[in-house]
This record gives sequence, C-alpha cells and structure tokens, in this order.
Amino acid sequence: MHVPKHWRAVALTAALTLTGSTLAGAGYGGGGHRDDAWVGSWATAVTHGNATGSTNLGLTDQSVRLIVRPTVGGDKIRIRLSNIYGEKTVKVGAATVAKPNKATPEQSDIDPGTLRTLTFNGNGSTSMIKGSELLSDPVNLKLGTLDDLVVSIYFPENTGPTTFHGSSLQENFVGPANLVTQPGGAAYTLTRRCCWFFLSGVDVQTEKSAGSIVVLGDSITDGTASTFNANNRWPDQLAERLAADAGRKPFPSVLNAGLAGSRLNHEGTEPSDNGAMPGFGEIGPNSLARLNEDVFAQTGVRTVITQLGVNDIWMSDDSATEIIDALRQVNVQAKQRGLRSLVTTITPFEGIGGTDSWTPAKEATRQAVNSYLRSSREFDGLLDFDKVLRDPAAPSKLNALYDSGDHIHPNDAGYQAMAASVPLKLVR
Repeated sequence: MHVPKHWRAVALTAALTLTGSTLAGAGYGGGGHRDDAWVGSWATAVTHGNATGSTNLGLTDQSVRLIVRPTVGGDKIRIRLSNIYGEKTVKVGAATVAKPNKATPEQSDIDPGTLRTLTFNGNGSTSMIKGSELLSDPVNLKLGTLDDLVVSIYFPENTGPTTFHGSSLQENFVGPANLVTQPGGAAYTLTRRCCWFFLSGVDVQTEKSAGSIVVLGDSITDGTASTFNANNRWPDQLAERLAADAGRKPFPSVLNAGLAGSRLNHEGTEPSDNGAMPGFGEIGPNSLARLNEDVFAQTGVRTVITQLGVNDIWMSDDSATEIIDALRQVNVQAKQRGLRSLVTTITPFEGIGGTDSWTPAKEATRQAVNSYLRSSREFDGLLDFDKVLRDPAAPSKLNALYDSGDHIHPNDAGYQAMAASVPLKLVR
C-alpha cells in the first residue's frame, strides 16, 4: 500500500511503559497472572489487516519467517501468536524458532544447530479461534542480551485478513508450503518490509527478572524514518543503554507498543487531516482501547511510558483538554494496576506536509499540553522529548540535526538523542 509522504507522518509520540509494582516484582504480569521468572522480552502492537492487498487476502499454504530482537536473554523462550483481529479460525500447521546464521549475509538463513520446534499444549499444529491468542510451550533455547531471533510459522489454510503489525522496519519473508525447518531462506521468495504477521510477543525465562517496560505510542515510538534492519527506534536504543549500564545485574526489558498513526481519542479507520488522509485499519483502535492488550497483558510489566498526542493534534485538531483528559486516563488506569506511569512531552511538527496539518492554533494546543505535563504531579515521571528534539531558534520545529526530512519524525540521531535523555533511574 502506498501512502503519500505527509500521511506517513502520523507520529503520535509513544508511551514507553515501565512497571514498578510489588505484584509485578513478585512475578505477576499486568493482568495479575502468576508467571515466576518469565518476562516479556519483545512485543509489538497488532491490528486488523488492511481493506485491500496481501494482509486482507491473508496467507494460504505459505510460511512466514519473521526476525525480531528480544531485549533481555534467558534459558527458555515461548512465543505469543495473535488472532485478535482475525475474522475466522486460523490454522497453524507448524512453527519453529532459531537464531540467525551469522555466517551468511541473508537474514532469512537460520543456524540449524539452534532450530527448535514449537508446540502448543504438546501439539505441533493447532488453531487460533477468531479473536484469540496462542501461547507456545516453552523451549530450551539460550538467548543472550539483544540476540536476534527468527520465528517461522506455516499456515496450511487461508487465514483470512491477518492480525499484523504494519511497520516492522525489518525485512521479513514469505514462501510457499511448509518451510519452517529449512536452514536456508532461499525458498522464502517474497520479502516484506512492512509486516510481522500474527506474532505479537516473545517471553524469556530467567533466574532473575527486572520486569518489563512497555512503551505505548505512535509512529515516533514505532521508529518511522529510522534505518531498516538496524533496530534504531528509540526504545531499541534505550534497551541498549540499559543493557550496557547493567553490568551483571538484571535490567528491565523494553517492549515497543508503538503503532504508526495511533491517536488517544480516535479510531484508525477515521478519515483525518480535514479529509485529506483516509482511515486505515493498520492504525488500530484508539489508544485507550489498546491498553488491555498492548500494555496490561504484557508479561512482567512494571512501567508504562506513554508517548501520544501529536496525531490527535495534527490529524484531528483535538483540543488540549481532550488530549490531557485521555493522558490522565492512561495514567490512572496504569496506576490502578500498580504500574509506574511515565509520560513524554509532544514533539514539534511545523513543516509537516498539508495545508492545515500544522497551524499556529495547533502549535498552541501542543504547547498547552506540554505545559500541563511539565507542571503536573499526577505522573511518576516526565520524559521531555520536546526539549530534546526542538530547534532552539524555532521551538515549533524539529532541530535540523534530528529531522528525518518530513518534519515530524526524527532520524537515527534524533532517536538516539531521545534514548540518551531518559534518566535510567526512572525506568530501572
């Protein structure tokens, strides 16, 4: 699907979610389920397939090979598949996990010595009914800190519209028939730069866990305009900082629940930008509706970082009051579950394409929201990304050093500056 450049500027600064509750520290996930020594190490926000194209047609007698980078290591892993936005039962014919083959340049090649067959309740094949999720049985596979993982899944029958994440910034692969045990990736004949299909999480089992941080956000959290296959999103770079600083101590994982185009108060299918931008299913539901799935259900969540609001301003022209009320709701619901709740300021976007996409009135809204966030004592902490990214000479604009060129999304250096500005004591 081709989206005009200024439409792709859908950047709702995302919420990096770090949890700090007694229950989570005791090994409970946000939903209150006991899960000793297990922690979410990688996650992504998923949505319904698009109205047209491959994500609408689904997969039929095809395998996918998906590359992810869990943030903390462990001795066992399990994966989470999701059919929550599906329209029918999805048959999973086979699935494997492995480490990539670092001896070849092809990302689709795996190390056969690390290949592990996944089972579900002891079965090599299973089904996900409409609206459900699927958690694999644990497998023995030792992962190090920030080790890549390759997940391969075979779908023998048509899946219908996929549950997927639409901006992976990572090449993934699709091929005919059952290829999940193939060490080489040559038979995966299609390269998809867009998508993680049906995969929503990877958990690891460790001797000691520092829990997980969930970042709830939009395309800025999702890393739009960062380098492909490089893990340069700011949550990725935050995870690298935490790992480098940890020494021999456990450090929290960072789970990226960014979703390009996400808004606090609007559905992804709603037209926006004065009708210039049509709605897209892959933008997902309003962010408050995402909390139960994308934040509270994550394994071992202790902290939530919320980076949202910019899309509500430029796409929907919401008032400061509407945005502040929604951010306060995220905060109180997170705290009600015993989580630490951090929030970020909204970053500049003057110069974004479109006649009315940026206006002085919208800038006034952004400033009003940021002023409230800087003075509020309701949240457990503030990450002032506006201060980090703005041009000192023109505060309504991104600093040219950090501007990807669309005037709303940072470049790799901007994402690095964001990660570097996070006080580690707030998230650790």
